[in-house]
Amino acid sequence: MVYEPLYVAYLIYFNRDRDYFECHEVLEELWLARERDPLYKGLLQAAVGLYHYRSGNVRGARMMLASSAGRLEKYPAVTLGIDLGKLRAECAAYAQRLEAVERGAEAPFAYYDLDIEIVDGALAKEVSLRSRTLAPNVPQQRGPRRRKNPAGKQE
Repeated sequence: MVYEPLYVAYLIYFNRDRDYFECHEVLEELWLARERDPLYKGLLQAAVGLYHYRSGNVRGARMMLASSAGRLEKYPAVTLGIDLGKLRAECAAYAQRLEAVERGAEAPFAYYDLDIEIVDGALAKEVSLRSRTLAPNVPQQRGPRRRKNPAGKQE
């Protein structure tokens, strides 16, 4: 199977860099190109949920991670060369813990990352090769970028 370069970049930003803002940027582009495919939206929401919790936004994290788990429910456990079932279960468990924190049933817990397990050897090789040329964003972007209009002025 041939994988989309933006999807490969998403996996690198997710697993190697933990740059969930950039995950959103690259996968949103693919999601829009794929006519808002719910699979890509579910993957996108996993990254956004982690971004929110790492930034201290418990409610936003819970909403995104729960939505991600629900959206990914209809896909096979192995999809797009990854263990989607594992990611789905981890997003659901994370969202449940965050809901318990919101209700006061559980004490706040330290943020932790998730890993997307790559199960297709060809995809793993592609990710490894692309990792050599895809530089991490240092420092990581923490919010939307202000784009310059054609005249060079900030919008």
